[in-house]
Amino acid sequence: MTVTVKKPATYEDLRALPETVVGEIVSGELVASPRPASRHTLVTSALGGELIGPFQRGRGGPGGWWILDEPELHFGNDVLVPDLAGWRRTRMPVPPDESFFTLPPDWSCEVLSPSTSSFDREKKLPVYMREQVGHVWFIEPLTQTLEIFRREHDRWVLANNYVGEQRIRAEPFEAMELELEALWLPANTGR
Repeated sequence: MTVTVKKPATYEDLRALPETVVGEIVSGELVASPRPASRHTLVTSALGGELIGPFQRGRGGPGGWWILDEPELHFGNDVLVPDLAGWRRTRMPVPPDESFFTLPPDWSCEVLSPSTSSFDREKKLPVYMREQVGHVWFIEPLTQTLEIFRREHDRWVLANNYVGEQRIRAEPFEAMELELEALWLPANTGR
């Protein structure tokens, strides 16, 4: 369950949260969500595994990216924590020394759960637009769905929508084929 505190939030409010939650600030609202469930974490880890070899390390792929789990993004007063995010090394040759990032990523991925789906879509997506993130992925583990949004000027365009187990070439990682089957758990496993 996601708990929203209705007051102008500060970074100190966010830091005061227990380690058992993920805290974010959007439009002055502090939002604390429980740490992701196992299905959510498995999807995030599997996708990171698919991308890091070819895109971050250049093993069997083009390289040229930094792919990070749960980076803390600071955009003015907003603090977002996507499940995964990626920066082209041409824009960020070396990650910053700080524990957060002020440079918007080129790609962000949110793994949706019933408690975070509307927040990710309605609150975070406009911030990604404002900060000119090039692509946002939404993954829904229960329905085995991947939605890929591309920023075109001042709007999001659904670039593609994939369902189930297939091999795909997905923006902005179309240089390599990704195996969606690697992301999904069998339907009767876990929550």
